[in-house]
Amino acid sequence: MATTVVSKVVSPVQATLLQRFLAARQATEDACRTLTAEDQMVQSCSEASPTKWHQAHTSWFFETFVLTPFLRGYQPFHPDFHWLFNSYYRSLGNEIPEKKLRASFSRPSLETIVGFRAHVNRHVEELLQQDNVPDDALRRIVLGIQHEQQHLELLLTDIKHAFFTNPLHPIYREAQQTADAEATPSRWVEFEGGIQQIGYPLNTADPLDFCFDNETPQHRVYLQPYALENRLVTCGEYLAFMNDNAYTRAELWLSEGLDTIESEGWESPLYWQRCTDDSTGWRIFTLGGWRGLSTMLATPVCHVSLFEADAYARWRGCRLPTEAEWEYAANEAAMETTGLLEQGGLHPVAATSDGLTQMLGYTWEWTASAYTGYPGYAPLPGALGEYNGKFMSSQMVLRGGSVATPASHIRTAYRNFFTPGTRWQFSGIRLARAFSHNE
Repeated sequence: MATTVVSKVVSPVQATLLQRFLAARQATEDACRTLTAEDQMVQSCSEASPTKWHQAHTSWFFETFVLTPFLRGYQPFHPDFHWLFNSYYRSLGNEIPEKKLRASFSRPSLETIVGFRAHVNRHVEELLQQDNVPDDALRRIVLGIQHEQQHLELLLTDIKHAFFTNPLHPIYREAQQTADAEATPSRWVEFEGGIQQIGYPLNTADPLDFCFDNETPQHRVYLQPYALENRLVTCGEYLAFMNDNAYTRAELWLSEGLDTIESEGWESPLYWQRCTDDSTGWRIFTLGGWRGLSTMLATPVCHVSLFEADAYARWRGCRLPTEAEWEYAANEAAMETTGLLEQGGLHPVAATSDGLTQMLGYTWEWTASAYTGYPGYAPLPGALGEYNGKFMSSQMVLRGGSVATPASHIRTAYRNFFTPGTRWQFSGIRLARAFSHNE
């Protein structure tokens, strides 16, 4: 268990940080509570990792970047863990097992990994109860907490895919199976645009303030007047797109997207399956098990690729927003994080407001922006510089967080990124279009 009693309070900053650290570690362990050791071995697609690996890798991060350099006399839990649970940090050594082999790690055992986590927790607590912990160490612990939260989200999306591919289709956690209300009518929310500022305003004097390096620096952008649809595209609206033979209409698709849907045989979002016991002819697999599509028509469509999001937007005569348009709108509307994960939500729910809504904590929203550095971007020094910067090619930006994202992990400046064919994450669609005062 990660929760311990803070026996010594050295400074308010260190006490706060210890509580955040323990809460993040406990959240991971709570997410694993219903999973068997066998469940935690499964790696069902190339994007995913086994649950056991997530638990070990997040501990590796704290051991490698915090405890080894900053805790005098620290002894690593196991000498092989330094390379065994390294994900992609080449500057720390080239002995990185291929990702596709992570499911073959029957050893170390789950019991050993749980012991590794307890070892790391105990020593991070020891470090934070020392006098005058360097600010660099504090900032690395903050980064490690955010890294832990990233992997909590990945853990949930990965186990969902693992259970979907299991022929028994296990249920991760029981969820209430009630029909959602009718979708809130959509409307367009208009923005004047102009010269605006985006990026996270990091307070470098506060070691508890945080953003990833790719969210900086703040910079000015010029936005043409535009409008965003006030809510996410629903399953019902996406079903109409499918029923219009959209997956066979070449004019709607980017060239690579058309190649992908043809080679993969896509005819619907991931986790949709044809059935005979629902009036729509479809059912959807969720972390709470199968649900008939007729009970989910008002909920946001999710687990779609950038290609599908873009094709749907074309079908509607619209487009996807740029990330600058999305961030400015979220800041202008003072969006609040919903925190569906903490509320026990297993799937995004229908909109209940006719204002700009569902922007934080429902689905990651595909944007039309390629993932690259902001003007003046500089990665963190050393191995930590591999965290974000080296992936700035062939990826697209998503914004907003999802139902699987911890609420304290979501920011309007947060830049997620995936290749355009990615579907296993909770990724959805918000539409954009230009507007003029003459309309």
